Amino acid sequence: MRRSPLGMLRAGVAAALPGEPVLRTGHVLAVSSLVSAGLGFFFWTLATHWYDERIVGLSSSALAASLMLTGIGQLNLNDFLVRFVPTAGRRTRRLVLTCYAASTAFTVVVSAVFLALVPLVAPRLGFLLTPVTAICFVVATAGYAVFVLQDGALTAVRMPGWVVGENLIFALVKILLLALGAALGFFSGILLSWAGALVISLLVANFVLMSRGIPRHERETKAAPPPPRMLGYATADYLGSLFRVAGYTLVPLIVLNTLGAEQSAFYSVAWGVAYVPYLLARNMGTSLLAESVRGPEHLVEHSLRVLRHSGLLLGSVVLVLVVAAPQILSIFGASYAAEGSTLLRLLALSALPNLLLSVAIDVVRARRRLRWAVALQVAMCVLALGLTRLLLPEVGVVGAGVAWLVTQCVIAVFLVVSRSRWLAPVTEGSS
Repeated sequence: MRRSPLGMLRAGVAAALPGEPVLRTGHVLAVSSLVSAGLGFFFWTLATHWYDERIVGLSSSALAASLMLTGIGQLNLNDFLVRFVPTAGRRTRRLVLTCYAASTAFTVVVSAVFLALVPLVAPRLGFLLTPVTAICFVVATAGYAVFVLQDGALTAVRMPGWVVGENLIFALVKILLLALGAALGFFSGILLSWAGALVISLLVANFVLMSRGIPRHERETKAAPPPPRMLGYATADYLGSLFRVAGYTLVPLIVLNTLGAEQSAFYSVAWGVAYVPYLLARNMGTSLLAESVRGPEHLVEHSLRVLRHSGLLLGSVVLVLVVAAPQILSIFGASYAAEGSTLLRLLALSALPNLLLSVAIDVVRARRRLRWAVALQVAMCVLALGLTRLLLPEVGVVGAGVAWLVTQCVIAVFLVVSRSRWLAPVTEGSS
């Protein structure tokens, strides 16, 4: 039978990917991140040309706040789904929908509380407080929480290709709406483009998940008994995730409040580019977690393979970012290249030691040793935020890059020294 062009493309992609599920899924998720990052790069390039630096800085800070609230409100249930859906069997749909409902409700609450506190904690974001804008901000933030969870659900039911698809839809629609907003002269065109693209992506991805992914998973997977202390696991994992999210999303607000909107724009663009290798490391860790649940006896073997494989991939990406930092940032404008090149190099270098941190967190998650996961993320948050606040007044926005590099190196050294305590073979389920 003659194959369609789409079938030939899918077959070619499948042949190019590694055969082992842990690397295969990780590669697909990495492709998703690269596609999303590439189109995101294009999006912010257009945004920096169509909007002035003040609007870019305010919009990027508002989006950073929304991502922070999403991280708080979604209760880290995306990782929970990756951990427990593979063995949920016929409980899968109920588990996914319960997580959706819990994260949506809590995100609405924390978003409303944040808006009430804006005059105190982020007065420069006061433009969010008009009634219509505030409602849109809360709804979009809650929607983004579901967007994050659906990635975990798609990965857990072994449909990582649709993670690529949903991110592609999100990125393309976002660019189209950005152009429309710029043409109409909307001050909030950047934010509206994100919200509109989010709606389309949610509808498409969840239709596929609920109509194809979950039914197939429930048919093909034998349900294991619910693990003990699932609520305790979710609570501890959420606590750790709060510190990771705070580390990633509070830095732009610290830059905004300390150095102003323009410097916040320089930081946000540089971080957006440098975050690509961070995402690659997280993707491989997510795949490691999902597959380790299905075969816990291979956890150490898979962990070492992921470290070796991802180290080569990340090293190549970081090298490109370090060498070509001025050229990359010049696409956004001369001021971004002048102010952000050193910052981008420092942030990119920090992604290399972050690989070890990312893998370590997923190893201890798989073993349900959540105290380690919490401690590592607390250390990252405290070091990154403390050093950023200390260095910004002294050396400017470059201080945020120094803070991230020092933070990740300190934690990586600790993990290497203590590797026998978290990476050595142990009995699954020990704590």
